[in-house]
Amino acid sequence: MAAQARTAEVPEMTIDAIVADIGALVRCESPSHDREALLRSADVTAALGERVLGAAPERIVIDGTPHLRWRFGTPRVLLLGHHDTVWPVGSLERLPFGVEDGVLRGPGCFDMKTGVVMAMHAVAALDDREGVSILITGDEELGSPSSRTLIETEARDCAAALVLEASADGGAVKVARKGVSVYRVLVTGRAAHAGLEPERGVNASVEAAHLILAIAALGDRDAGTTVTPTLLRAGTASNTVPAEAEFSVDVRAVTRAEQERVDRALHALGATLPGAEVRIVDGPRSTPMERSASADLFARARAVAADLGLAPLEGVAVGGGSDGNHTAGIGVPTLDGLGAVGGGAHADDEHVIVDMIPERIALLRELIADIRTGGGR
Repeated sequence: MAAQARTAEVPEMTIDAIVADIGALVRCESPSHDREALLRSADVTAALGERVLGAAPERIVIDGTPHLRWRFGTPRVLLLGHHDTVWPVGSLERLPFGVEDGVLRGPGCFDMKTGVVMAMHAVAALDDREGVSILITGDEELGSPSSRTLIETEARDCAAALVLEASADGGAVKVARKGVSVYRVLVTGRAAHAGLEPERGVNASVEAAHLILAIAALGDRDAGTTVTPTLLRAGTASNTVPAEAEFSVDVRAVTRAEQERVDRALHALGATLPGAEVRIVDGPRSTPMERSASADLFARARAVAADLGLAPLEGVAVGGGSDGNHTAGIGVPTLDGLGAVGGGAHADDEHVIVDMIPERIALLRELIADIRTGGGR
């Protein structure tokens, strides 16, 4: 990287214009499960991108979910974001978009509509956009069921994937993410009258209790592996021995080896009660984004931040998954958490620090340029 200092200012852009763009996206509510709302959001996001970037996106609808892609030449740097949120339509009535005392608020502003706007403005500020691709998906909050293959295909030949998910505390980028597995454990027993002849039954609730204790014990705190039984359902009536039970299990693992260990252990479980049957369905949704996937990019980002005169950039590992897990999982160098600085994701206090937006856009712009030139200027 050249020693010549660069500026953290982004040319031809004012913070008021950026905030207005964020407001346009936040005011268009886009819960992941609402197809009509997602289509409206895709329209608003596409129009915004066309105005900022001077190019219309390719609209890709998979299983009814709209995704948007801007390509400038053959992709070498992929910017990833999503326009869906966890907030149901009507949330704006209770939590309206607004800015007060330098803090921007509104459902979905932090996770991650500000990041979407930042990606557009960063690319628009580049001297040369050749080799840059922006992919904005519509189902990330669901685990990217329709967009995962699209993401992996777009990233496969890229030198880097930069994920515009919100930053960690204090603006730290995310250098590692746990892999995510979600299972359903289905238990079959045999119904009987709970008062007249319970001994004729096979109690699926009791079998589920045995399994829950065994499964919870698969976690490994030292390895950073969490195994958490969550949703639970059993039985049909209070006076009937339950013939069926079902519960969900959430698994988070730092390494692929740990993820695979838990997967093998779950599938090796058998029933404790005679006559009960156990079936394990579903499994890994995303592989871990290990630190090795981000090490080089994080070093580049720290150098860029220093060159811009910004505060030292920190990197942290987090438990939640993102589309960065998918790009890292196929071997593409990935750096996550490059989006908004703020907090309160998925909560009523969701917010973005406005003064940090231009700095993050400048960091992203210069990091893209650095990757495209291999570290030279």
